[in-house]
Amino acid sequence: MEKSFKNGEILRDTDGNVLHAHGGFILREGSVFYWYGENRVENRYVSVYRSGDLLNWEFVRDVLTTESKTSEYRVKTDLRLVNEDGGKINIERPKVIYNKKTKKYVMWMHVENGKDYSEAACGVATSDTPDGEFVYHGCFNPYGFMSRDCTLFVDDDSTAYFISASRNNADLHVYRLTDDYMNVDCLVHRLWQGEYREAPAVVKHNGKYYMFSSYCTGWAPNQCKYAVADSMEGRWSVLTKIGDETTYCTQLAFLLKLQGEKERILYFSDRWNGKDYNDSRYVILPLEFDPAGQPILEYREEFLP
Repeated sequence: MEKSFKNGEILRDTDGNVLHAHGGFILREGSVFYWYGENRVENRYVSVYRSGDLLNWEFVRDVLTTESKTSEYRVKTDLRLVNEDGGKINIERPKVIYNKKTKKYVMWMHVENGKDYSEAACGVATSDTPDGEFVYHGCFNPYGFMSRDCTLFVDDDSTAYFISASRNNADLHVYRLTDDYMNVDCLVHRLWQGEYREAPAVVKHNGKYYMFSSYCTGWAPNQCKYAVADSMEGRWSVLTKIGDETTYCTQLAFLLKLQGEKERILYFSDRWNGKDYNDSRYVILPLEFDPAGQPILEYREEFLP
C-alpha cells in the first residue's frame, strides 16, 4: 500500500499497470473515490479507477470505448464512436456528475473527429452506476458554438454548469444545464474575450466561486490564472496569475474539494509529454487560501492525502 505519491512519477494502479486518467475528474461516493480520465490505448476512450485513500487506485473498467452502446436522446447528435475512415475519434477531458433526480451518472466530454480539431463538439454519456459501462448519447455544438476543453460544476442547489473553450479557444463559455444534466439550457457567460483560455476548473470556497484556466500553448505548460465571482452567473473578475510561469510544469485537470473537520482543495494536474502521450505524468498539489481569500498554489515534491 502506497503512503505517498511523488509528483511527476509514473502513477500505477494496484495491479502495477500504468494509470490512464489524464484530463479527468474525481467523483466521490461515500468513502470511495472514482477517477475517470482519458485512456488512448487500443480501442479505449475513458477508464475509471477507484480508491479509498486517493493513493492506491484499483482499475475498474473502461467505461467508454469504440464499442460502447449508443442511444440517441435528442435530435441530430452524432452517435459515431469511430470516424468515417474506421479510426478512433478523440475524446478528451471527461467529467462525471451525479443527477439526484434521474439517478443517473452523466459524463460530458470534448469530442473531435480523430483527424483534426475541426469538430469542436461536446459529448454526453450516462450510466446507472459510477463504475458501470456508459451509454454514449452523441456529440453536438451547443447553440452552434465550438466546444473544446471543458469542465462541469454542480452548485449547492444542484444547478449544474458546463464550461468550455469556444471560438477557437478565444473565449470561455459557461452554460447552465437542464435539470437532467443532459443538455445545455442557457448560455450565461462568454468570458475573457480574446484571452485564449483552456483547461477550466471551478471550485467554491467561503461563498466565492473561483475559476482556474490555462493559456493555449499546445502541449507546453504555461502560467495558470484564476478569476473570482459571487455566483456562477454573476460578474467575474479579471484574470490573476497563480503559481510560477509554467504552473510547475503542469496543466490543471480538475479541483477536488474534500469536506471534513477542515476543508481541503486539491489541484489535480497533468504533466503532458507531447512526444509520448502515454508517458505523461501527474502532479497533485494543495490549493490554499490566504486570509483575504486569495488562492495560493505552491509546489510540493510529494502528495500526502
